[in-house]
Amino acid sequence: MARQPLVAGNWKMNGRQAFATDLLAGLAEKALAGVEVVICPPFPYLGAVTGAAGHLKAGAQNVARTEDGAFTGEVSAQMLADCGCQYVIIGHSERRALFAEDDDCVADKYQRAQDAGLTPILCLGETLEEREGGDTEAVIARQLDAVLARHGAASLARAVIAYEPVWAIGTGKTASPEQAQAVHAFIRERVAGQDHVVAEGLRILYGGSVKADNAASLFGAPDIDGGLIGGASLDIASFAAICEAAAN
Repeated sequence: MARQPLVAGNWKMNGRQAFATDLLAGLAEKALAGVEVVICPPFPYLGAVTGAAGHLKAGAQNVARTEDGAFTGEVSAQMLADCGCQYVIIGHSERRALFAEDDDCVADKYQRAQDAGLTPILCLGETLEEREGGDTEAVIARQLDAVLARHGAASLARAVIAYEPVWAIGTGKTASPEQAQAVHAFIRERVAGQDHVVAEGLRILYGGSVKADNAASLFGAPDIDGGLIGGASLDIASFAAICEAAAN
């Protein structure tokens, strides 16, 4: 089954209005054919993405685990959908580590996103300590199974998974294509244990310090279907080169 490559740019807590306008305008001038491109800016700039060129899709970086209500400072999935958002990042390593989001919280957010018609980008990944301890597959399995147990493998037909080795984010380290492929294959095989058809169609992104100069080698692996891009998504030329690498 052919899987369309996807590249999602996660701006994290970066940018200002002028930056967002200029970057989106620059990307709109790029053809970026053959790849689905999602831009995940901070909440205040989502409107700039939804109003951008048609080939750029809007994604949020986070969503509340609850519906609308007395939750000051939170943004519900229904609000995101109402504003034209199509994707939302769920369970990013920074949310897990800095904001104490556990697997149960992530499963709640995943459900809220899908109930609102959003496509979750479900993040899975291990720390350096966990990798060096030989626990990579156990950690990935635990994080994935928390969602599978609640929502079933069929729900992944309306989702994307991003493998983000925490030890390779912002550290200058990058998993080799072989290391990344091994984990991506493990994820696909685990999903296939419940639903082979869904597993074949599931897009699994790599999210560990992808740059313009390593994107092609990473995306050439059979189970890597694109990337969740952090710092490089803040530069037009770098991000466009990554998108082109995914398309090719």
